[in-house]
Amino acid sequence: MSPVADPTLALERRLLGRQDGLIIGCDEVGRGALAGPVAVGICVLEVRRSTRVPKGLRDSKMLSEARRETLAPIAGSWGVAHAVGYASAEEIDRIGITACLGLAGARALAEIVLAGIDVSAVPVILDGHFDWLSRAVPYPLTVHTQVKGDRDCASVAAASVISKVARDRMMVEHDAVHPAYGWARNKGYGSEEHRTAILSLGPTDLHRHSWLSGITAGETAVMLDGFEEAGVSDGESAA
Repeated sequence: MSPVADPTLALERRLLGRQDGLIIGCDEVGRGALAGPVAVGICVLEVRRSTRVPKGLRDSKMLSEARRETLAPIAGSWGVAHAVGYASAEEIDRIGITACLGLAGARALAEIVLAGIDVSAVPVILDGHFDWLSRAVPYPLTVHTQVKGDRDCASVAAASVISKVARDRMMVEHDAVHPAYGWARNKGYGSEEHRTAILSLGPTDLHRHSWLSGITAGETAVMLDGFEEAGVSDGESAA
């Protein structure tokens, strides 16, 4: 197996050309969970030729939970600003996951704007192939979608780690109120433990009720506004 390449600032520098400047990395976490919010992380970097990527920074899915916890504050302090926005399970049920990705992203960007950054003047690197962010904000954005951006682009990897840790901590707090569902371990994803608890106890107000018909029918597939993601067979999904 070939070694995993660390993310770089190559795309960030290419987008900025010869100039130093700000760039925004953006990634989501929790899209495929059965319970809890979807979260969108933002990390604003001041990219210079001499900027060094923090040692060990990678896409959150490639890191252990302990390593993510260590790297999250490092990634946050590396950036000029960072934020995490959320859309709740109730909002996901009401308007759909794609719209909620945009809603959570808009809320994260609003915090960045309050920090004094004109986000309309800063390029955004958005993980994936579809721009769900631009339509959700009331100002123009320059969005560059990048498949595997969380793996290859350091700004997006930083946003990935920051948002993953923030959402995981939230799910651990919810686990203290609803311990039977195993959220401290599965973070709301469709582990066997979680699915069994849904069948025996029913859903909570933190569940995405519109997503649970597959569970009650004995299936693990969840349809996502044109996407299909299989439920995780055991343990925690990484995204």
